[in-house]
Amino acid sequence: MKKVQDRFLEYVKINTTADESTGTTPSFEGEFDLAKILVEELKTLGLKNVEMCEHGYVYATLESNIDKKVPVIGFIAHMDTSPDMTGKNVNPQIVDYKGGDILLNKEKNVVLSPKNFPELKLYEGKTLITTDGTTLLGADDKAGIAEIITAVEYLIEHPEIKHGEIRIAFTPDEEIGEGTKFFNVEKFGAKYAYTMDGGRIGELEYENFNAASAKVVVKGRNVHPGYAFNKMINSMTVAMEYADVLPKHQVPEKTEGYDGFYHLVGIEGGVEETTLTYIIRDFSLEIYKTRLKVLEEKQHAINSKYGMDLVNIEITESYRNMKEKIEPVMFVVDHAKKAMERARVKADIRPIRGGTDGARLSFMGIPTPNIFAGGENFHGKYEYVPIESMEKAVEVIINLVQIYCE
Repeated sequence: MKKVQDRFLEYVKINTTADESTGTTPSFEGEFDLAKILVEELKTLGLKNVEMCEHGYVYATLESNIDKKVPVIGFIAHMDTSPDMTGKNVNPQIVDYKGGDILLNKEKNVVLSPKNFPELKLYEGKTLITTDGTTLLGADDKAGIAEIITAVEYLIEHPEIKHGEIRIAFTPDEEIGEGTKFFNVEKFGAKYAYTMDGGRIGELEYENFNAASAKVVVKGRNVHPGYAFNKMINSMTVAMEYADVLPKHQVPEKTEGYDGFYHLVGIEGGVEETTLTYIIRDFSLEIYKTRLKVLEEKQHAINSKYGMDLVNIEITESYRNMKEKIEPVMFVVDHAKKAMERARVKADIRPIRGGTDGARLSFMGIPTPNIFAGGENFHGKYEYVPIESMEKAVEVIINLVQIYCE
């Protein structure tokens, strides 16, 4: 049987960096490359109904080996990696961690230190897979893919372990918010599902942000700067004024837990026109809606001040808090917690300060909590994953499918 870390090390070497600018699904050709490899691997293992659709979604079935009827359970992970840092030429390093600093890259002086990342102390005595300091690692979410396939292989090799029908899906473009854009719920056919897309070992999540993006376009009037008196309107200056009137302490770097925020993620422009791009997040639907109103109120205030419509806003809602869809079937969370306990993992139930494919799927009819994949410091060069955490995730999956048969 192939070890989970061996699979993972193969997958991360395939560049699957999502690219929002392409407008295609998948957004990057490398996602197709990984999808094709996964299809062949699943077929070789003997799974049924293995297919890849035209948009790169991979589906497969492990058939039930029991007579009684139990719900069809699904496991989902995404193939793409974050565009925040390159996933090209990933060169993973194996570290038997004894404590202290880890030198990721001597030439660039990139150091993974418990001084900056105190959770590193939790993994003394563990074996870590790190980056070489020049790319992200891709544990988000190739660790999840490796864990699901390794668990399925174990179940195939141990038919004495009883389970119902298990459906698998690997999705593209989760990192740019389009992981479920072409997800075929009917074809997937699971009653309940789990994304293996969480972080630290023990994480179990069924609450996530309500999320939207806002494109704030500010118009100006450009004239020769030498003759601009009472004529020029510098759109960049007006844009800065707009940004400045939003709540200054409700930003990511000053919020935690159940706090929401406004996050300015992009600025582009010149004197004639400037665009501010925001993402808006909150767990409370009521406060989330208030945040969207605040954006519009500030727009109207500035337009009123200048006596013209300089500021225009386009708001796009992204996803909702899956809590309202999970709470009526809380046993899906309880079963996952029990599966962790059997693996001697303490469940850490906390809100996701982000979103997963499961958030949208829950509103598409498949309640889908999120289970840890084991990684830390996603989306950057300090990302790493303990092998022992991945092994525990495999164990949790195996336990979970048995619980649904009890």
